[in-house]
Amino acid sequence: MAEIVIMGELLVEIMRPKEDIPLYESDYFRGPFPSGAPGIFISTAARLGHSTAIISGVGNDDFGECIMRRLKHDGVDVSRVIVPEDGHTGIAFVTYFADGERKFLFYMDNSPCVKAKAPENMSGFEDTKYMHIMGCSLMADVNFAREIIKTMNMMKSRGVKISFDPNVRLEMMKDKAVLDMLQEVFMSSSILMPGVSEIKMFTGKDNVDDAIASVFENPSLEVLVLKNGSKGSKIYTRKGLEVEQPIYKVVQADATGAGDSYDAAFICGIAEGKSLAEAAKMGAAAGALNAAAFGPMEGKISPETVREMIEQSQA
Repeated sequence: MAEIVIMGELLVEIMRPKEDIPLYESDYFRGPFPSGAPGIFISTAARLGHSTAIISGVGNDDFGECIMRRLKHDGVDVSRVIVPEDGHTGIAFVTYFADGERKFLFYMDNSPCVKAKAPENMSGFEDTKYMHIMGCSLMADVNFAREIIKTMNMMKSRGVKISFDPNVRLEMMKDKAVLDMLQEVFMSSSILMPGVSEIKMFTGKDNVDDAIASVFENPSLEVLVLKNGSKGSKIYTRKGLEVEQPIYKVVQADATGAGDSYDAAFICGIAEGKSLAEAAKMGAAAGALNAAAFGPMEGKISPETVREMIEQSQA
């Protein structure tokens, strides 16, 4: 039985080995690395000891095998990952720049990673407490977005809490109808986990305080987790600012997936009954551990390493 569930794309990343190598130049790559924001999230939650499941798809190819082996190793239930004979596993080519910018080239057309359907019933989800949704998954394919929303509504009707990271990837958006779907997911969310630029974009407010006030007009929203890169995160409820969480400093090897790992560890903390402050510490530790390793989900994340990082910061 899966306590934490996600539905979204799975793909491999093929990455430049260092910064400032444009994708149009001939040079080396590293990979494939199992990836996709939903995959990073659910892998982190599983490695932190929670029962997890993902609804997705991969191709019947070596890249799909790469992803499936990794998720199974981490303890994720992949029984709802479709592996059809036609279509290839999703691929992202990635490069990073010294100023913090990054560029992706996605190859997901006709990929099974955006072809999974909503479950026909709630069998196997009786114990689910949280469903996490990524904005990038909605942007990947409009029909897939509809299936995610259908699944969300099934989950919510059973009392499952919805957490939402807008995770905007404008380069993935092919249908502006998705903008309305993003809003629909937001209105169903109990926990919202945007970056500063995303909350401004999402609300249409230039001022962060105005944007924060705007999101709490949503009657479903209980917690806002506002992530701000190297400046850490702030946790808000309807009472106002509850927690300010700095980052844990590490030698950064690759920032890919740090926010996804933060999301997962924070949700794990809440699922364990921890306070908002404790959950934020778990999120920051998992994000830092992920950033310390090259590759989207290669950080050495476990209950022990997360606890050690938090304890070391308090010493």
